[in-house]
Parts: sequence; structure tokens; C-alpha cells
Amino acid sequence: MNVLAKNGIGKSSAENDQMKKLHQLVIDAIKEEKLIIDKLQHPPEELFTKGQKLSDKVAQFGGSWKFIILFMVILTVWIFYNVSMGGKEKFDPYPFILMNLILSCIAALQAPIIMMSQNRQEDKDRKRAEDDYLINLKAEIEIRNLHQKINLLMEEQIDKLMKTQEMQIKLLQQLLKKDNQEQLKKIT
Repeated sequence: MNVLAKNGIGKSSAENDQMKKLHQLVIDAIKEEKLIIDKLQHPPEELFTKGQKLSDKVAQFGGSWKFIILFMVILTVWIFYNVSMGGKEKFDPYPFILMNLILSCIAALQAPIIMMSQNRQEDKDRKRAEDDYLINLKAEIEIRNLHQKINLLMEEQIDKLMKTQEMQIKLLQQLLKKDNQEQLKKIT
């Protein structure tokens, strides 16, 4: 019985050491995860030129309902004014050549500006995809590490159970020997 008590105390301190190590690994992983999350939530500010900022704002405005509604109102007023007014007050009569020229110029300027903005957005999306890949890779590595740790813990538990079972068998054999010896003494 003393043997079991000594082994039980030794096992508990070994288990405590192992638990401390596992606990520290978890704490380190959590700290590292916080760094990744902080990096993703607060990415470093990119320095844009004034032209890039302007192109982003133009693209944002050009792709909004505000732009569409405002543009339709201006075109309607333009057409209505030039059709309803008579004589010299018309600045762009019916085929609306001036309006077509202005619309063509707006389209010619707006298209490359929107393309520049889309290129920058594509770069941002590529960076986001790289970050997602790194996070997924880290998660996969963490999952593999956890599987290895669980397997290691299971193997250690099996070894402990086997050793405990061996000790119990030895103790039972000793008890059987003593019992058999006592039975023999009673018979003789």
C-alpha cells in the first residue's frame, strides 16, 4: 500500500508539471493569436497620394445612387430647358451636341479613375486573401499541434494505466500468495 501512495504522489507532481507546460503553451498561443487579430483589426495605414484619394472618392461617388439620381436630374433639366425655351435662350438645341460632348468627357475621365481605384481595391483584396491564407494555415498548424498533444496525452494515460494495472496485478498476486500461504498453514 505504501508503494501505491508513493507512486500516486509522484504521479500527481508529474501530472502537475505536465499541466503547467500545457497551460503555458495555451497562454503563448493565445498571446500570439491576439497579435494576429490586432494586426488584422488595425492594419498599418497605407499612404495614398492626393490623386489616389481623389480617384477613390470619385469611384465611390460614381458608383452610388446619389450620382445616378443627380445625373438623371441634371440631364432631365438640361433636356427640358433646351426643348422648352425658345430662341436665343437655348444653349444646346435638340441634337444636344454640347451635352453629348460633356457626357463623353465625363465618361473618358471617369473610366480610368474608376480603373485606378479598382486596381487599388484589387491589391487590398489580394492582401486580405494572403492574410486569410496565413490565418487558415496557422489554424491548421494549431489543429495538428492539438492532435499531437492529445495523442501524446492519450499515450501517456495508457502507459500510466498499464503501469497501474501491472502494479495492481502484482499486489493481487502478492495477496493471493499470502492468502494461499495462510490457507496452507491452516491445512497443515
